Amino acid sequence: MKKWFIVIGVLTVLFIGGYFILTFYAVKFIQPYVQKAVGPGLTLAETKIRTTHLSVRGIQYEDPHSQQRFFKVDEVRIYPSLFSLLTKSLRIREITILKPSFFFYRSREGSLVGPLVMAEKQGEREEVSEKEHSQKKEAIHIQIDRIRIEKGLLNFEDQKVAEPPVQIKLKELNFEMKDIQYPLASLRSPIELSGKMNGQTQEGSIDLKGWIDVKTMSLETSLKMKEIEVKTFEPYYRKRVTAEVESGMMSVDSKIALREKRIDAPGEMALIDLRVKKGGGAVFWIPAETLTPLLERKGNQIQAKFHVRGDMGNPRFNLQETFLMQVGFSFAQALGFPVQVIGEENLQGATEGEKGLLEEIRSIKEQFKRTKGKKR
Repeated sequence: MKKWFIVIGVLTVLFIGGYFILTFYAVKFIQPYVQKAVGPGLTLAETKIRTTHLSVRGIQYEDPHSQQRFFKVDEVRIYPSLFSLLTKSLRIREITILKPSFFFYRSREGSLVGPLVMAEKQGEREEVSEKEHSQKKEAIHIQIDRIRIEKGLLNFEDQKVAEPPVQIKLKELNFEMKDIQYPLASLRSPIELSGKMNGQTQEGSIDLKGWIDVKTMSLETSLKMKEIEVKTFEPYYRKRVTAEVESGMMSVDSKIALREKRIDAPGEMALIDLRVKKGGGAVFWIPAETLTPLLERKGNQIQAKFHVRGDMGNPRFNLQETFLMQVGFSFAQALGFPVQVIGEENLQGATEGEKGLLEEIRSIKEQFKRTKGKKR
C-alpha cells in the first residue's frame, strides 16, 4: 500500500511540475506578440513572465501628435492555453485588465477622438504592400476565450453640445466579453457591462447584457439605467426643455438592436421626483406654468415610452433628436394631452398653453411630407 501512495505522489508531482513548465513556455510564446503590438504612443513600464500568466504593468497611451493621454492601465494579465505550444494557433484562456482609465472626447466639429478611434484611423492611413498583405494572410490565428475589465474608469468630454464641455464619468466599470477571434470572424460574442455614473448629488447604475459581432458590429443588448440624475444630460435636452429642471432622476429599460448600421431600440423611461421651476420656459413644448400642477397630480412621476428606429449611416438621421422627440410626445401623452403618435395631430379645442405642442406637431408633419415628396 505504501508503494502505491509513493507512486501516486510522484505522478502528482510530475503532473503539476509539467503543467507549470508547459504554462511557463506558453507564456514565453505569447510575449513577442504583446511586444509587437506596442506601437507609437503606447508604453509599457514592466513585462514579466509569471508561472501561469504574462503580466504587463504601467500601460499608457499618448497621442504622438497632441501628447494627450487617452488611457492608462495598472496591469494586464494574459493567461495562455497549454495547447498553444502544440498548434499553429494561439489560444488565450483569459485577458484580465485591472483598473483601466479611458478618456474620449467629441470635438466641436463632432468627431469622436480616443485611443481605439485613433488606432483605427491610423490603420486606415497605412499603405499595405504585397509582401505585408501576404504576411497578413499567413498571420497566426488567435482565439481569446474571455476578456475581463475590473474597476474601470471612463471619462467622456463633449465639446460640441455646450461650453464649457459636458463631462460624463463612468466608474467601477466591470466588463466581460467571450469568444473573440482574430482574424475577425462573424460570431456572436456574449458581453456584460455594469458600472456607476456620477451625478451632481448621487450615483446611478448602468447594466448591459447581450451579444456583439465584432466583425459586422451588429449587436443585441438589453440596457438598464437606474436613478440617473436628469440634470447630468441637461446640455443635450436644453433645446427641447427651456424651463429650469430643479431635480429629478430617470430610469431606462430598453432593448437595443443594431444591424447593418440600422438601429431598433424600443424602451421605457421613468422620470422620478421630477420638479420644474415655476416661471418662464417650457418642457417639451408644454409651458412650465401648465406643467407644474400636472406633475404634482402625478406625484412628480412620469412614464414615457420610446421606439427609436433609423439608419445610423444616414447623415440626416439624428439619434439624439429622434430620441428626444419620441420621449417628448410620450411625456405629453402621459400628462393627459391627447397625442396619439408622433406626427399625428388630434388636439381638438387646444388651450393657449397647448398651442406650442400643436404647432410643433404640425411642423413635424410638414417636414415629413416634404421628405416623402423628395423621395418620390
